[in-house]
Amino acid sequence: MSVQAAFLGVVLIWATTPLAIKWSSAGAGFLFGVASRMVLGMLVCLTLVALLGRRLPRSRDALLTYLAAGLGLWAAMTSVYWSAQFIASGLISVLFGLSPVVTGVMAALWLGERALTPVRLAGMGLGLAGLSLVFAQALVTSTGMGLGVAGVLFSVLIHCASAVWIKRIGAGIPALETTTGALLVALPLFVLNWAVQDGELPAQLDLRTAGSIVYLAVFGSALGFILYYYVLQRVEASRVALITLMTPVMALFLGSYLNGEVIGPRELVGTAAILAGLACFQWGERWLARPT
Repeated sequence: MSVQAAFLGVVLIWATTPLAIKWSSAGAGFLFGVASRMVLGMLVCLTLVALLGRRLPRSRDALLTYLAAGLGLWAAMTSVYWSAQFIASGLISVLFGLSPVVTGVMAALWLGERALTPVRLAGMGLGLAGLSLVFAQALVTSTGMGLGVAGVLFSVLIHCASAVWIKRIGAGIPALETTTGALLVALPLFVLNWAVQDGELPAQLDLRTAGSIVYLAVFGSALGFILYYYVLQRVEASRVALITLMTPVMALFLGSYLNGEVIGPRELVGTAAILAGLACFQWGERWLARPT
């Protein structure tokens, strides 16, 4: 598979994931939603490993990779599912659009990648200004909105740290094995979370809830992460985070069209500022270097 095709696949899957998370939690509770998704995703990955005759590497670097990916998956996904109770699905994707900035800073400090240049700092400032425009008024009037924003931002930090940690280990493990190893680490934590804090099986699941869980398991957890780790192994960590530059607009309109989420002028302008800042962060220096 080409890197471009895998990259596009991740974009399409991640654009639909926030709305599917809301739907999967609405009829069953967020802890059951995320735990059942990971159980099914684990079954898909183990089936693929068996059918393809693959084996999970067990070297020290391989085990560290599974640990980095699994802990990041557990902490980031639990936080997103909890936060989805309070904010619109499209805005979850907008917040995850900050991943290139966070990843760029972490990659500069941890991997020695060049990230903190004046142009990139200007892009960071524009993105933060857009974020403030989107959420400033809502944070003042809604405690739930503030909790949701804080939860998603925490998830962004964990997600980016996990990606940079995997890149730093540099084990070069194939994407399917990385995903399977990550789920083997994360799954007991998801199930334990649900058992301790909830432990209740839903009396029934409506078609939309059940379909969302299955979709997230097959595409979000299995195929999505396989494609993500495939791309992560082949390009710079800060470039991988460009995925989140492309998904917010798609996710905003999906949430509006399919879930009746209201997108006002403030949200649209703020989102545009965030995306402009991220574009400046990634390509500003290249634009300035072009001959006139």
